[in-house]
Amino acid sequence: MNRIMECVPNFSEGRDLQKIDQIVAPFRARAGVKLLDYSNDEDHNRLVVTVVGEPEPLREAVIEAIGVAVELIDLNHHQGQHPRMGAVDVVPFIPIKGVTMEEAIALSREVGEEVARRYQLPVFLYEKSATAPHRENLAAIRKGEFEGMAEKIHQPEWHPDYGPAERHPTAGTVAIGARMPLVAYNINLSTPSLEIAHDIAKKIRFIGGGLRYCKAMGVELKDRGITQVSINMTDYTRTALYRAFELVRIEARRYGVSIVGSEIIGLVPMEALIDTASYYLGLENFSMQQVLEARIME
Repeated sequence: MNRIMECVPNFSEGRDLQKIDQIVAPFRARAGVKLLDYSNDEDHNRLVVTVVGEPEPLREAVIEAIGVAVELIDLNHHQGQHPRMGAVDVVPFIPIKGVTMEEAIALSREVGEEVARRYQLPVFLYEKSATAPHRENLAAIRKGEFEGMAEKIHQPEWHPDYGPAERHPTAGTVAIGARMPLVAYNINLSTPSLEIAHDIAKKIRFIGGGLRYCKAMGVELKDRGITQVSINMTDYTRTALYRAFELVRIEARRYGVSIVGSEIIGLVPMEALIDTASYYLGLENFSMQQVLEARIME
């Protein structure tokens, strides 16, 4: 592929493996498209897919997968720890190679318009594709979630960019846009207290006076009897992963809580991990040019 666009659609299904397989199917064995990864979380009840491709075949694969999710997922019966407003909750496009952010924005708008036309699904454009400043932040659009969107969508400031100004009865609404690469990073805590996880998340996220380019929320992992701080690092080049890890450790200490592990959801740029490894190893004057795989791929 000479022109590579990445897409990381999030679907509100993390438990039914048959449905998950059907949603992922449009990305398999398709010319011009490569399925890199998909992971489902039962506690979050969410599926995250990472796929790359040439813009046109990627466009068709994403539209098809959205249609499958709209048909299979009924949010009236959906429960999970992760906030959601749609069967397909969010669809970001990320320029990787030979494509620009402007092209990613254009592609997101094409997909949004077609999804609204084909499936009668209300579409909000967000991040770089947003049509108004108050729509840039996904959390602001999603506030109220599926249940609250029934009334919210009727407010003039929250009319969708495409599609009917009426929440889809089973599939809700979807946010589609273009953005920089994001790292989904979760830090697990040695406590079942969701209140503690929420408090720590509030302190580390930017909107609460914490780290720039960091979004966070507390999540309960009932099966393991613990909680986690679920984090989106929206620009890892400016706010490193190790800063989030260490700040969570500092804030957890006041509650007598420790970190018991962390996880990356989906794929992560090599630079994000090398930066963190360099910090903890105390490497001096280290650069990506010293990474064997990076040099091979030049």
